Amino acid sequence: MRLRLAFRAAILASATLLPLSAIAQAEPHEPQSNSPAEVAQQLPAELVDAIARDLKLSPQQYIERAEAAQRLAGYAQTLREGRPATYAGSWMGVDGVPVVAVTTTAEAQRVAGDGYATHLAAVSAKDLEGSLAQLNQWILGLPKDVSSQINSTSIDVLENRVVIDVVNSPIGRALNLPTLLAGLKVVLTPGGQPPVDQHAQGGDTYITTPRPITRDVDPGEIGVCSFGFNAVDAAGAPYNLSAGHCDPSQENAKVPAGAPVYLPDFADVTRSTQIGTFRHSAMGEPAGGLDYSVIKLNDAGTAAGLDKPTVRGANGTTVTVTGTARPVIGAPICKSGQTSTFTCGLVLADSVDAPLHMADGSTRLVRGFAGSTCTLGGDSGGAILTGTRALGITSGSNSGGAPNCTEANLVLAPEGGTASIGIPIEKIVDHANAALGLDLQVRAADARR
Repeated sequence: MRLRLAFRAAILASATLLPLSAIAQAEPHEPQSNSPAEVAQQLPAELVDAIARDLKLSPQQYIERAEAAQRLAGYAQTLREGRPATYAGSWMGVDGVPVVAVTTTAEAQRVAGDGYATHLAAVSAKDLEGSLAQLNQWILGLPKDVSSQINSTSIDVLENRVVIDVVNSPIGRALNLPTLLAGLKVVLTPGGQPPVDQHAQGGDTYITTPRPITRDVDPGEIGVCSFGFNAVDAAGAPYNLSAGHCDPSQENAKVPAGAPVYLPDFADVTRSTQIGTFRHSAMGEPAGGLDYSVIKLNDAGTAAGLDKPTVRGANGTTVTVTGTARPVIGAPICKSGQTSTFTCGLVLADSVDAPLHMADGSTRLVRGFAGSTCTLGGDSGGAILTGTRALGITSGSNSGGAPNCTEANLVLAPEGGTASIGIPIEKIVDHANAALGLDLQVRAADARR
């Protein structure tokens, strides 16, 4: 899926103030067992380089801001659940300061008393989300030649409004919507050294086909994606969580479930090693807007190394996953993918909806978070980290057709730079467990093995 940054139109939503209700403490994420300085010292050199290059932060600052974002996420969840009429969003400022937006001065005083910077907004997050849902239903009801000109919809928490991203085309311009220009630019350089660790990990390449690979396989049937995060169920069975659109059955209803997944043999693709099958995949509204797949690994997958809590970057270096996280606007993120390896950026929006037009003529609405990381073709399904926590799976970007990230940023700079959509890992796990009756969890250090 490609997301073009073209004209963006802002639609202001009206607010309906509701009475205050009691607030309950949300369950926080477990803090890192080691100090930020200790965690920073364990990061591989290639990730340290990407953090400095793309975020202009030190390793310790990256870890500190990622952890601060998760504390903010827990606090914001209590406000969202307990005071939905006055909570209007939250984000990490460019200076690393957590900010909470509210709709009344009284609520701002309470939030400030809890130690957070505040911002007054006109519309609550609940009302913005209601307006976004109505807009998406309108888009899905449009003729395809019109709806195909709408790239995505989202909530701009900082500007407190709903945003629709429209293609700069005759049909798009005919919608006559006011414009909002994007203002992002991240200069990225992909790693180019060959890997030295031969074990398969999150971010590495896998290929898949509608049927088992044979000598007469049609190269056009071979899909290339990236492993996401390794997972395990209550019985200890191994899985990998990747993108739903990587499953051939999502693109073609005639393809049966359970398509094979291979570690590619680049010298002779017919000798590729099957390491599992797609146990489940889901996309669009039936999946709550998610785009994910669950790959059931076989013994060859375990032997290849897909039973470890690791994600690969350039030169074969790895990051050990220490837990899961939720997307927070302004939080630093780094993604791993088989094409562009480690690239870093920031969370731009914690919820973006993008219509995905399928080969069978249907349209599916994919919902995730937006980031400024450069993502290239083949990176789909790859792992997205914040700090050393699993944040999400790569779904799509506006730079998928670029040969490298340097060219992607040069071409896309006038339109705001690179942008990508990630699917939150915690929502993937919850949906997959409900659908399959499993007790999956992301493999992490000091967690279930």
